Amino acid sequence: MPVVVVTDSSASLEPELVERYGIRVVPLHVLAGDEDLREGIDPVPADLTGVTTSGASQNELSEAYAEALDSSGGAGVLAVHISRQLSATWEAGRQAAQKFGGNVRIIDSQSTGMGLGYPVLEAARAAKGGAALETVYRRAVDVASRGHCLIVVDKLDQLRRGGRIGTAAALLGTALAMKPVLHLVDGRLVLKEKTRTGTKAVAKMVDAAVEYAGQGRTAIAVHHMDARRRADAVAAQLKDRIPQISDIVVTDFSAVIGAHVGVGAVGIVLCPEPSVQDEEGDSSTTPD
Repeated sequence: MPVVVVTDSSASLEPELVERYGIRVVPLHVLAGDEDLREGIDPVPADLTGVTTSGASQNELSEAYAEALDSSGGAGVLAVHISRQLSATWEAGRQAAQKFGGNVRIIDSQSTGMGLGYPVLEAARAAKGGAALETVYRRAVDVASRGHCLIVVDKLDQLRRGGRIGTAAALLGTALAMKPVLHLVDGRLVLKEKTRTGTKAVAKMVDAAVEYAGQGRTAIAVHHMDARRRADAVAAQLKDRIPQISDIVVTDFSAVIGAHVGVGAVGIVLCPEPSVQDEEGDSSTTPD
């Protein structure tokens, strides 16, 4: 039986893809008052103002890995999770994976949203094709290493309160009505550029995405938090300006991510496909 791929709900994968490739999705948690809601399982309030979040627990991940390993018939499990800089989920997964020896490999995607979803899908496709665990692992690491994630938020207050961005960067977002463009670097959300208006921030984000895409084939996801019209406009600009888009989707941020980025946030995830030269070279990997 094939290797089974496990991820978490921040990947924002379409249910049809999850079912097609047999991906196991472990829910992250939205904490609303006294309620602990499992994303993707329990109803989550539309208004996420004031809610907090938490990662998947070691016990939850251990149970998911055990079930996946059993389903694989011993072929193994690859777990690809949200950046350890954004959630405690990867660390909980690392501890859980130790119980299974080398049968469960774990990857820090250093991203979230489809920045996590793209390596998960690459791993799942390889697994469905019969690839061994080590090959599935290398394919996912390669895709994760090529991804870029950019985001514009209306306010940085929620990111600062949740500890996802430093206080100094948060102050830049309020001083003189500055609107920052943020990006993920080594899994950490940092300031890329500051502008004076939201319109200029989105324009700068699109410019950066076009530069990252270059001339090669690129898969793109545009995420948003209750800002579908804005996200559609961004997607239209990317279609006009990027010559070779292999696939483009517009989708909501997951509730757990939406609780931190706030209403009006729009993000772009790019996954450039490897060139022929890249494919002929050796694939590099990062430690589990």
